Amino acid sequence: MNRNLRTLCATLVMGACMATAQTQYSNPVINESLPDPTVIKAEDGYFYLYATENIRNVPIYRSNDLVNWRYMGTAFNEQSRPKMVPNGRVWAPDINYINGQYVMYYSKSTWGGEWECGIGVATANRPQGPFKDVGKLFISSEIGVQNSIDPFYIEEPDGSKYLFWGSFRGIYAIQLSDDGLSVKPGAEKVQIAGTLTEGTYIYKHDGYYFLFGSAGTCCDGLNSTYRVMTARSENLLGPYVNKTGRSAMDNNFMLLLQKSSKVVGPGHNSEIVEDDAGQLWMLYHGFDAADPDGGRKVYLDQIVWDKDGWPMIRNRIPSVTADAPLFGDAADVEATLVPDVDATVRATCRLDGVRLSSDALAQSGRKSVVIEQLTDGKARKVAK
Repeated sequence: MNRNLRTLCATLVMGACMATAQTQYSNPVINESLPDPTVIKAEDGYFYLYATENIRNVPIYRSNDLVNWRYMGTAFNEQSRPKMVPNGRVWAPDINYINGQYVMYYSKSTWGGEWECGIGVATANRPQGPFKDVGKLFISSEIGVQNSIDPFYIEEPDGSKYLFWGSFRGIYAIQLSDDGLSVKPGAEKVQIAGTLTEGTYIYKHDGYYFLFGSAGTCCDGLNSTYRVMTARSENLLGPYVNKTGRSAMDNNFMLLLQKSSKVVGPGHNSEIVEDDAGQLWMLYHGFDAADPDGGRKVYLDQIVWDKDGWPMIRNRIPSVTADAPLFGDAADVEATLVPDVDATVRATCRLDGVRLSSDALAQSGRKSVVIEQLTDGKARKVAK
């Protein structure tokens, strides 16, 4: 595309961006204590969030925009709640959709019961439950890993399924059966990281697996030191390294998110979620410094990537207010076409994605803007 056509196309998109006011949100997005959140976009189009049971029997919240959440009830009741570790609480659920059903991995433990705790699994036909407990996958003493909590499930492109887990006693992985409801016969655990973190989550981006975990103390109110760390690998089972190439097995990670004057102990991030404009978002918990007795509330922040391909959160601290995720109509920006721009120019714009100059981006307030489609007077999904 020649320079004049690029200028015309950029003008069209700038007009579209400037004409659309970006909705903002404020943190926390859920002003309730919901530690260790996990989230899934369900078959009905809604997002569902589950958390450690400060609300007994595992609370469920629902949203269509990651910002506004409604309490939906609990995953279990007193009769259906998991029976393993009878006096324990259900911690750190991990929700997934596997083989046509919703599958929740969970930890069950008493505080300090690091050899008696374990990980189980439950299933449901609907994201709002009711969930039926399938039972334990393993107990710490059976698997030989102290403090076996904080499960995370991931599936490889070939269909092989893995569970990751661990809390300050090493991060481990093991292959699961085809239905994801048990350990694969003969599978052996593999250690992939040292003793710095818990709350494992893995996200694949641009050929790398990024291992996210939380370091420090989670639960000491304003004295909490929780923070989110990351390392990466070209293979799911490692080796994982930090930005300087040092091993996660030796507790080397890169800092992603830490406390601010407003939020203390941010951590245990959920899945990274993509909005309809291609932006990535991370939910996590933290203590509101103005209301530390309110427990670990739910916060939301955008993930971007630096020039070396590593994830970033702005200023490495929780935001107070920020531009909201874009879903549905909010991700489609109306453009007013300049009358003398002919069909040839419009077709050229449509066929050749145009990335705006840094000056134009600064004026628009967006990190990058790309034309994906320009027909019938609309520039669609231009915000990325």
